[in-house]
Amino acid sequence: MLDFIGDLQRSHRCGELRASDAGKRAVLMGWVNNRRDFGNLLFVDVRDRSGIAQIVFDKQTSAAAHEKAGGLRNEYVIAAIGTVKLRDASTINKNIPTARWSFA
Repeated sequence: MLDFIGDLQRSHRCGELRASDAGKRAVLMGWVNNRRDFGNLLFVDVRDRSGIAQIVFDKQTSAAAHEKAGGLRNEYVIAAIGTVKLRDASTINKNIPTARWSFA
């Protein structure tokens, strides 16, 4: 896990992710719009000028990333590297175009 962006380059804008990106590696950069803590799961909404993407931090998958995400606050600027995943149909927010996938 990096504490600086260095020469990291974004692969997608937050609002550009689509179902066809599922399973692909993506690099997002943006501002923390919202953070929800459910113990072993943290949900961070990252926004840029194109929209919002949700990043999921699972303590069982990566305890180090989960711990670091616990310190995030609104308006922090972050970069995230992960795999785009389709969300379950029951968790889709139809009011947000990018709410059909999460980024973990």
